[in-house]
Amino acid sequence: MEINYRRNQRQDHTQLLDQAGQDFCYADCSDSYWNPEPFSLLYGTPLWDQASDYQRVVLNQLYWVAYYSQIISAEIATIFFNQTSAVALYAHEGFRTICDMLDLESSQERAHISAFRAVAEQTEQILLGKRLFSYPMRGPFTETMIFADTHQFKRWWKQIQLQAFGFISSNNSFLACQYFTVRGLRTLNGKLIQHQLSRYYQNDTDQGHVPIPAKISFYHFMDESFHFNSSTLLSHEVIRCLPTPTKFEAFVANLGIRGCQQDHRQFSVAVNGIFWHDPALYLKVYELLRSHIFAMDDAEAQTMMRACFTQESDGLHHSYRTHQEAMASYRAYLEPLDYVWPSNRAMKIMEQASIEQYLHTQRRALPRFFQELKQQP
Repeated sequence: MEINYRRNQRQDHTQLLDQAGQDFCYADCSDSYWNPEPFSLLYGTPLWDQASDYQRVVLNQLYWVAYYSQIISAEIATIFFNQTSAVALYAHEGFRTICDMLDLESSQERAHISAFRAVAEQTEQILLGKRLFSYPMRGPFTETMIFADTHQFKRWWKQIQLQAFGFISSNNSFLACQYFTVRGLRTLNGKLIQHQLSRYYQNDTDQGHVPIPAKISFYHFMDESFHFNSSTLLSHEVIRCLPTPTKFEAFVANLGIRGCQQDHRQFSVAVNGIFWHDPALYLKVYELLRSHIFAMDDAEAQTMMRACFTQESDGLHHSYRTHQEAMASYRAYLEPLDYVWPSNRAMKIMEQASIEQYLHTQRRALPRFFQELKQQP
């Protein structure tokens, strides 16, 4: 733990991220990809296949905006739960290093959020004149997935659950450590994608001229590598220094893991690597297709959405494979933990996802969305 903390201090990218956020000017990189090509919005779908070179650049950039808008949501929650966990762990002799490490990580998360927001908000304003995937700052007691299969009661219940867990875990060392099991799972999914995003900068032979968003992806990945290490140490090693969990503690811990499964039970053809509920994205995609970037009329936009969301495509298969890779890595991550329910260890909720189920969901949801569009004034 001490080694991980000291190394993170030495490599801390906060100043570089702050500077990158301040220096970002969309005009300087408006004609550049910011990610490897497969990490583009609706990559491998009919929209991508028919897009012009300019439109593909925009889809690549909007993937960056969408992806890191989701990461902002996760990191807002992380800042809060880092602190509640530190409160519980500080009650133990010799755990100061853990608390100092979490303070550093929370500070780094704030730098990440600031840089992501600087790029996302400027990009959307210039391209579309309004928000598409970004949102105003908010607190930690909201749906972590910003495009989720939810409704008003579910959102309220999630808020109650998050507040209750924060209260309980701030006075319970086992649950404080167990939070990092959930954080580790979520970060593990991020590592699968963020490693590939970071290589766009890392592998460039002229790094001085790489677009700033690609630099931010790399700086963020470097910080998060240490955050993942600390999650694993806390959830797999430090937890062994504590008494065996009670039935109540194990129950609450497994509810948290089950909640992670619920959040990640589907995959998105629109944004590979973020497990959004695509019907919640329909309006955003429709607005993009109707914008000056694609200049489609209503009928053209609806036809394109049917082709992208209700038919098999390379993009759909790419996203499904990412979901399967994430599920396999989650199973391996949980394997050493004795208190985990068999249903969580096997990822029973996530394993229900399939291409057939995805298409069935879209074929039911998309006509309802089009009907709602007709009813709008």
